[in-house]
Amino acid sequence: MADKISIVVNGKAVEVRKGVRLLEAVREGGATVPTLCRHKDLMPLGSCRLCMCEIEQDGKRQLVTACDFVVEGPLSVQTESPDVVRHRRTLAELYLRRWPNVAAVKAIARRTGVTSSRMSGQFEETDSSSCILCGRCTAACEEFVLERIIGFAGRGMERHVAMPFHQVDSHCIGCTSCAHVCPTGAIEIIDDLNRPADPRKIQSAGMKVNAELATLDTQQCRMREMGTLNILQVMDKYDLLPVHNFQYGSHVDARKIYGTVFRDRYLTQGQADGCWPGCSMACAKTADGFELKSGPYKGQRVTVDGPEYETGGGCANMGCFDPHFVLEFNFYCDTYGVDTISMSTVIAFVMEAFEAGVITPEDTGGLELRFGACDESLELLHQMARGKGFGVLVGQGVRWLKERWIEEGRGDPQFLRDIGMEAKGLEYSQYVSKESLAQQCGYTMAIKGPQHDEAWLIFMDMVNNQLPTFELKAEALYYFPLWRTWFGLMGLCKLLWNDVVPADNYREKEPHKIPGHVRNYFKYFEGMTGKELDEQKMLDQSARVYNLQRCMSYRFGKGTREHDLPPYRAVGPVTVREYESRAERYDKQLRELLGIDPTGLTTQEKMAKLRAHREEQYSKTMEVVYRRRGWNRNGVPTLARLRELGIDLPEIVALVADGQEPEA
Repeated sequence: MADKISIVVNGKAVEVRKGVRLLEAVREGGATVPTLCRHKDLMPLGSCRLCMCEIEQDGKRQLVTACDFVVEGPLSVQTESPDVVRHRRTLAELYLRRWPNVAAVKAIARRTGVTSSRMSGQFEETDSSSCILCGRCTAACEEFVLERIIGFAGRGMERHVAMPFHQVDSHCIGCTSCAHVCPTGAIEIIDDLNRPADPRKIQSAGMKVNAELATLDTQQCRMREMGTLNILQVMDKYDLLPVHNFQYGSHVDARKIYGTVFRDRYLTQGQADGCWPGCSMACAKTADGFELKSGPYKGQRVTVDGPEYETGGGCANMGCFDPHFVLEFNFYCDTYGVDTISMSTVIAFVMEAFEAGVITPEDTGGLELRFGACDESLELLHQMARGKGFGVLVGQGVRWLKERWIEEGRGDPQFLRDIGMEAKGLEYSQYVSKESLAQQCGYTMAIKGPQHDEAWLIFMDMVNNQLPTFELKAEALYYFPLWRTWFGLMGLCKLLWNDVVPADNYREKEPHKIPGHVRNYFKYFEGMTGKELDEQKMLDQSARVYNLQRCMSYRFGKGTREHDLPPYRAVGPVTVREYESRAERYDKQLRELLGIDPTGLTTQEKMAKLRAHREEQYSKTMEVVYRRRGWNRNGVPTLARLRELGIDLPEIVALVADGQEPEA
């Protein structure tokens, strides 16, 4: 294979990956090399010099540190040549002279055959937990949490690890990364701020997550580079990026607002996360010194907190593929206290209504609200903030607008209801769910409305085809919302669970759970409370809250079957143009799923048959999900389910009493 290289390790031929570190390569060849500064979760430091090996390449011999030497071509390596052995023994004697009682140093001495040191000097440190200046702690501070709280100070024999000016740095939040990687115990963590039951259990789970993020993020989601905006190019690739009010899933101009564009041109990089100090995900991004072109702060340079994927996806939904617009839209939504998801979805709806002739420039105050109208979209936002103009109406949301226009006799009522992307009064977040039945149900059946926090099963269902049956979809739609609810109950971030997947877990049978990561969160809970937690206990904790929310939703008139039905745009193509843009896909589904030959049928006829099928599939899934959740056929929690969860208090039972069916 082209990415394999043949090298010789101590006379033995070995095939290794091109670009691998020499330390890993010699280990693949069966050799062992001592190290003190190397840690599996950190970038190679090369500071202890104990991993020195002798290589011969292109007729030249040299000593190199194996941990940071990159193998790019054929070579021969000796791990125990006379020069290498002499070098290691000299280092071992130096270490042993200064730190005679440190276990890691004594182990290195034994490994190299050194029993005593010939060296002399006054800087002997007899403490068994002395700092040996390996540099792991400073590297962990920078790599795990993107900080530089600790570093080396002094020179020569007076070199030591310290905080700036030998004073406690207020940026240090006690993440314990430095202690986790320390090979000697020189750094002691005293964790009594919140009085956790078992701080070591919390630290162990936390450091595992930190290490995975530090080592895997660059290969996977690249959160540290781009934040959640990294998802935009993935969604565009899989036809899941909302374009023109969720009509389409990709666009040729989408690349103009890919995460890489913002990373290279706008975002401030190499900083700790502004969301939560010490977070190893570091997904929150900012654009500093950004000059605004509109609104009350026109001409000023500001800091934009974002953008995240939902903002980028929302701008694609409006057909606005201008990175400057994305940032300006992001800034003013934040400034005005408006969420970018709802704002972009309602504007996209207005744009489609405008292009369909439902509204005209007379209604919009002269604004030409076609897809891609960046300046006009910003003007709507400013009008809404000022409380003047058409923007005030837009600010009422999709549900209010479509019902108003239907009442006024504007356009076809069915068309407006089909393209009005809201459920329970909340605008849809930015994923195209047409080809994912699980995502359709997850969105619309979410208690708070179609937000992705309870809904994101789209890759499992559509891309990986891991939920082929109604029962599997129902199980995922039972587990997933409860698991996500649990994050909120515990005040924990979902991304540390969701966005980095260890290679050995990548194809788990239940990747929506990523079992190893779920257990990490259980350890956090156990370490804090001292109470054991398993999957069933976690689900029950969430289910109590989730069912209480559903009871409240029912009492407020939004918790029954009719409110769990989606606008058809979330399920399938509404317009002829929409169908024909994916005609090959839809025609294939008619043939393979329904046994219908689309030849000779008009597009409207094909759309009608596809719609009947998709609406039937949605209805069947909803019924199975209701049963799995312990709700009746109208979507109301049964008294038996409330009793099972121990929340059948008189006040709660009274909330749903009139929605009950006779118990068997």
